[in-house]
Amino acid sequence: MCGLGHFLEDEGIATVGISLVREHTEAIRPPRALWVPFELGRPFGVPNDAAFQTSVVRGALRLLNSNDGPVLLEDYPEDAPESQPGEGSDWVCPVRLAPPPAEGETELAAAMIEEIRRLAPWYALAVETRGRTTFGAGGLSIEAAARFIADFADTTVPRNPCPELSLGDAFKLAFEDIRAWYTEAATARPGAANASELADWFWNETSAGAILRRIQAQLADGEDKQLSLVAKRFLLPRTQERHTD
Repeated sequence: MCGLGHFLEDEGIATVGISLVREHTEAIRPPRALWVPFELGRPFGVPNDAAFQTSVVRGALRLLNSNDGPVLLEDYPEDAPESQPGEGSDWVCPVRLAPPPAEGETELAAAMIEEIRRLAPWYALAVETRGRTTFGAGGLSIEAAARFIADFADTTVPRNPCPELSLGDAFKLAFEDIRAWYTEAATARPGAANASELADWFWNETSAGAILRRIQAQLADGEDKQLSLVAKRFLLPRTQERHTD
């Protein structure tokens, strides 16, 4: 949509967009855009909150009256409200996982492998029930992806298990696969889970989330420019940055 704005503006039609990924909008440079700090898929905040959603729309439309530019990108000043009571409130992870170890990359890595072992039957059920999966883009099994990610805790340059890809691309696909696998396993049992609940569970209650947080902080300041870029822009969702010490 950011790119489409340029074509419409060339025809004399004023445009304004809503951005969920600020870095993408900065790169594409649409004529006008409002960045919102909400989770992906919810550019206006939580469902069923008409007053807040209207406020976001008005905030975007106000950019049409601005004389700044020719490229204008503003930040929406508020976080989205919490989900409405009852939305996803009947969801719980089908497996009670142990809290992530407080210290030690080796312990965290072992705990992640144990989580995968315990969640595996639920992932299999999810695939059987839905007939599809979003896991597998990186070409590694879940165990291989987990061990690859865990290797980053010991060294910033582990062996690349996907020689046809750059290390940065292999890393990005591996951690995206891990998140997808965990999410599908966790939602195999009937029950409505919203995206915010699932993100909070993965990033704050699993060893996989804990080790990815440590890797993010490590790689963001590392010497490998591609890994640093991936860690800064793609690894930790903005909605989870508030939980980072």
